[in-house]
Amino acid sequence: MAGPTVPRATEPEPAAGWAPTRALGRAVLLAGLLLVAGVLLGRVDLIVLAAPFALGTAYALRRRPTALPQVWITSGDDGPLVEGGEVTAAVSVGNPDTVDYDLVVLRSRVSPWLRVDRAGFAQDESVDDGPTATATPAATTTPASGTGRSIADRPFVTSVPTGAAVDLELAGRALRWGRHPVGPAGARVATAGGLLVSRAVISEPVRVRVYPRTEPFEAVEAMPRAAGLVGAHHSRRPGEGGELAGVRIFGPGDRLRRIDWRVSLRARQLHVAATLSDRDAEVVVLLDVLAEAGRSGGVSGAASVLDTTVRATAAIAEHYLYRGDRVSLLEYGPAARRLRPAAGRRQYLTVLEWLLDVRVQSSSHEPYDQVFGPQLLSSDALVVVLTPLLDERSAQMLARLARAGRFVVAVDTLPTELAPPKDQAWAEVAYRLWRLDREVMIGQLREHGVPVVRWAGAGSLDQVLRDVARLATAPRVGGR
Repeated sequence: MAGPTVPRATEPEPAAGWAPTRALGRAVLLAGLLLVAGVLLGRVDLIVLAAPFALGTAYALRRRPTALPQVWITSGDDGPLVEGGEVTAAVSVGNPDTVDYDLVVLRSRVSPWLRVDRAGFAQDESVDDGPTATATPAATTTPASGTGRSIADRPFVTSVPTGAAVDLELAGRALRWGRHPVGPAGARVATAGGLLVSRAVISEPVRVRVYPRTEPFEAVEAMPRAAGLVGAHHSRRPGEGGELAGVRIFGPGDRLRRIDWRVSLRARQLHVAATLSDRDAEVVVLLDVLAEAGRSGGVSGAASVLDTTVRATAAIAEHYLYRGDRVSLLEYGPAARRLRPAAGRRQYLTVLEWLLDVRVQSSSHEPYDQVFGPQLLSSDALVVVLTPLLDERSAQMLARLARAGRFVVAVDTLPTELAPPKDQAWAEVAYRLWRLDREVMIGQLREHGVPVVRWAGAGSLDQVLRDVARLATAPRVGGR
């Protein structure tokens, strides 16, 4: 990766941020002792021995550095990055000074969710036709190790000539969704033959956006109530569509192609086939962020509650947005974040960006009133609640939505392989009792008319959506 050009320092200024090394102290001390001893003892040989140290030190310090090195981080521009995809980044160090950097030690931190498999220096273009930067063989060859530690978490050594820059290229794999930092990165430089060393120059980290992997999801066309303008779902309102609603007498404004000739000949009066209009629907995905369970293992490991919630939300949003429906997101938690309903490809990208900031936030107060309201939740919307049902407030929220006449579907995001704690003697018994209590709570929710289904990807909500669409045609009990 090519970084920006490095400006050359034009006028020498007093060195700032540079300190003498122990080598400079030893050279000055040794030359001084030999000179003093030669003068006091009258021995010319000691003076001759001190001459190389004095002349070498003076020659190395003839041009002192006037500027500190520049360090910056750039991320790869390979398009949207999804879990399991290849991630690239570069940590660059530039030399804006008038002297060469004899030794550069560069080190960078990388998020544990970005597994770096390859790292090495790439030569950059210099501002003139001078010599190019060189890297030591130990730094250019960095095979991936099987110790589980990122190979980026080690120092890399190179040299940078004046007016040039060197890139430490990092390549690997993104293991989990989120905003993961690359950096901070730091560099220390030795120049003047190793007699001067700079202070550590630290750069700010750059966050790499990793979008959640969309799990395969398909659902039936059944929708409780389609109340938009145009779409792919059958509504209850008459209009132009493909769903037959019945046969009625011909009236002004009816199209001739809608005439049912069989019924018209039998009744001796023109009749037309009435159809239901196709409209879009609004889908509200509600994310329960009050509690977390399980340990995330990344894209190829076990999934925590938050992992399942985010990936399922992305899959549901992608499915309904592809069909032309409007999708909005809500957080059930202290922050009560909300994404306004919209449709189209742009809304899907906005959903992915919104999901990157989902965090578990425990709270002692009831967030129901600040999350829901007539202006936030449409009465005709299908509400898909992704919840692990670990908090009683989540179950109470589902019951209140059902009593308010909302079309609610609860999706259980608790991992099936959740292991009980084993640090105490009664932990397993307490875990079994908790499981029984949770099953009782799920049964009570179903009695209140809230279907609860476990998330399993494609087809998870088919039967539930059919039941909810069928119940939507029955008389509704309760106020909105």
